[in-house]
Amino acid sequence: MLIKKVCAAIILCCGGIISAQAADETHHFNFKEAVERAVADGTLDGSVKFYLAGTKSGGHIIAKGLVTNKKTNGFAKTAENACDHVLRSALIQFQNTAKAKGANAVTNLVSYYKSKETQSTTTYECHKGAAIAGVALKGDIVKF
Repeated sequence: MLIKKVCAAIILCCGGIISAQAADETHHFNFKEAVERAVADGTLDGSVKFYLAGTKSGGHIIAKGLVTNKKTNGFAKTAENACDHVLRSALIQFQNTAKAKGANAVTNLVSYYKSKETQSTTTYECHKGAAIAGVALKGDIVKF
């Protein structure tokens, strides 16, 4: 009987540790630097410019309030590496959409995790758990 109680306590404690490690943590990384790295290594082709909300306005809005919500495997990756990778996926989607619509910019970008807008003029928001990292962005497709 005592052994059963000890085993149950161990399982309960281990489950709590695993649950705590799996929880999403919010990270904020420099947006401009991430975009520059992606253009420099060819991930983005540079034909579409990206502007966080509050940093650029003007042009003709072709599509307003588009959302991308990307996830990637974050297992055994640092938050910075996983978040950089998933941001690239989100920006590639925006780049492809903009080009298909004849646009050359994405403006008014905000983080949009779980449909909650978070605006910054310098950083993007990424959520990373033990296995998954995710970036959600909302922005306008624009022709300058």
